[in-house]
Amino acid sequence: MPVEPTLTPLQKDTALHDSPIAPSFDADLKLSRSQAEQLENLKVSDDELVGGLTYQQLTLYEKKSCINREMDIMNRASFWKLGRYQLCGFGYFLDLCWAQAFGLVSGALQQELGVPNNRIGDLSTAFSAGMTVGALFWGLAVDIIGRRWAFNMTCLISSVFGLLFASPSNFGALCFFASMIGLGVGGNIPIDATITLEFLPTNRRFLLCALSTFQPLGVVVASLVSWGLVPRYSCDTSYKACSFPDRPCCTKSSNMGWRYTMIVLGCITLGIFFLRFVLFTFYESPKFLLAKGKDEEAINVLYKIAAFNRQPQPQLTIDDFRLLDKEYSERESITSDEPLSSGPRQFTTGEMAKIRVKQAVGQFAHLKGFFATKRMIWVSITLWIAYMSLFWSFSIAGGYLPLILRQKGIDTSAGLNETYRNYVVVYLPGVTATILGSFLMEIPKIGRKWAMAFAAALMGTSLFLFSTISSFAAFTGMNLLEYWAQSLYAALLYAFTPEAFPAPFRGSGSGIASTLGRLSSTVAPIAAGTIFSPRSNSVLWLAGGAAFVSCLSVLCLPYDTRGRHTF
Repeated sequence: MPVEPTLTPLQKDTALHDSPIAPSFDADLKLSRSQAEQLENLKVSDDELVGGLTYQQLTLYEKKSCINREMDIMNRASFWKLGRYQLCGFGYFLDLCWAQAFGLVSGALQQELGVPNNRIGDLSTAFSAGMTVGALFWGLAVDIIGRRWAFNMTCLISSVFGLLFASPSNFGALCFFASMIGLGVGGNIPIDATITLEFLPTNRRFLLCALSTFQPLGVVVASLVSWGLVPRYSCDTSYKACSFPDRPCCTKSSNMGWRYTMIVLGCITLGIFFLRFVLFTFYESPKFLLAKGKDEEAINVLYKIAAFNRQPQPQLTIDDFRLLDKEYSERESITSDEPLSSGPRQFTTGEMAKIRVKQAVGQFAHLKGFFATKRMIWVSITLWIAYMSLFWSFSIAGGYLPLILRQKGIDTSAGLNETYRNYVVVYLPGVTATILGSFLMEIPKIGRKWAMAFAAALMGTSLFLFSTISSFAAFTGMNLLEYWAQSLYAALLYAFTPEAFPAPFRGSGSGIASTLGRLSSTVAPIAAGTIFSPRSNSVLWLAGGAAFVSCLSVLCLPYDTRGRHTF
């Protein structure tokens, strides 16, 4: 039985390199002389493009990315004074803050609930699994539903389940809540890096690397919060869980420290959500709107940002985009394939079902961008290898280094005060690494590529040097060096990744890279276990070697993005 259509008929599929924006001019219209001059003013010079591209090779969407110039003008008044409409690194802060939290509260939690030693690791595993799914889900969602909603929903999910984590006294329920916290937290880095890049002017993109400064700060804050609450509100370490017949036991009321810690962190996360969603008016990214063919909305957002930053109105108008549409139509001779009809077409139930399926699949059509050109295939594979090698490296080091050192007679265990002190000693200097990375990536003849290679090589070397240490002091110092190099490399890699992918699949590119890295960190300890020997440094060589593989992969990148136009 025929059914009246409720959706706009699908347009004919176009090749990926064509713009998703349907030109609004007939092909036979010719540009006037004044229009041709106006078009020249919109052009981006070949020197501004990455990888030796020329302006004539750009798609319609890429030509409309001249919107970048307006972002540059809004923040050109002073090199150090950013416009008021900028984003912060709260997502980066929450990433390591929550990752650190589970390790800090697991001891008190295990004591109260009587969790066996071979099960307590399930808590971190659940959180890591949630982060893996979150990185993929939110990485894809940010390119489908938009930056704005994904940006806010990640914090809301993390805060809600972070607060709920303090409620149950069942280990299974706690693992579930940990995975849901990870689901929200896992999307923070891909989303925040994507959004920040799309609102930064070209000469401020070093701030992408500086965002990672918030990660070690997250570790330090989590450590300080738990340091102030867990020891003070925990039961005696000699008590057992109340499921055992011995009395006295570790009751919930006498062991509230770990719950207070998670409540405080949940409130911090909720506060960040409140700042993002309520106090701060976040407009959708103009680049995302352009990629979806919403030219007028993109221009409107640009004007709102200029007003928010108290800058003059942009010179770019919707007429400029219409002129690009007209030029594109004239060059490509595109005509509509929709047949003329005297009235709305009717579809059968089967045809409507096919239309709906095709539209659903079409939401993921942007993923073809990873394989659109040989250059993009090479960039995608290179970055994926870099992420997997990096996560593989530090995952093995974190899991097996204490075991190797213990066999050497080096006691890595410490009292509570020493433990928290060492967290601050090791992680706080990581702030200097991310700041240094911000400068290195903008130095001519170094840029992102060579800075990343140097940091990855330093990380690999520090892991090799672990085989030579013979004291706890040397262990702390080498741990500091390894984390410092890891922080430098990760900050640079996280900054480069969104630059390497165009806006239509930028979030997906960052999310997939992060997901592959987290999967690698899950598999790595299992693989290393097959060759682990307490009297051998083989796993250290495996971890260090992976860091050098990551170093080689970034050296294979076909171009650097320093000072270049991003699409």
